[in-house]
Amino acid sequence: MVIKEQFDKFFESDAFGVVGASANREKFGNKVLRVYLQHGKKVIPVNPRESEIEGISCVADIQYLPPGVKSISVITPPQVTEQVVDKAIAKGIASIWMQPGAESPAAVEKCRKNNINVIADGSCILVVFGFKDQ
Repeated sequence: MVIKEQFDKFFESDAFGVVGASANREKFGNKVLRVYLQHGKKVIPVNPRESEIEGISCVADIQYLPPGVKSISVITPPQVTEQVVDKAIAKGIASIWMQPGAESPAAVEKCRKNNINVIADGSCILVVFGFKDQ
């Protein structure tokens, strides 16, 4: 699949999960959350230690994402990303965008074997969407 087709499929979701969302505005987990907001997208932060980030209620785990979430951005260490993929498979997530630094060859392979649209080529949603740090 061509990367543009992968992006198009990713953005078909009604809402998006951000796994590794952070309350710290300097961290990428916060910036990724905000880039969705800047573009008017419905987004749900996934963080087990926060109740809300940027005024949005968090869910503690992927399993608690609402049914309209079919695409997730992942901003976690590679070893955690592998666990995230297992949970995403169980949840029925259709697309996973592993932000630069979150990729793991094992996680990418698991996505492919489970017919999950995976973006893990170093593309960053902040660049693709055009993030403005405000």
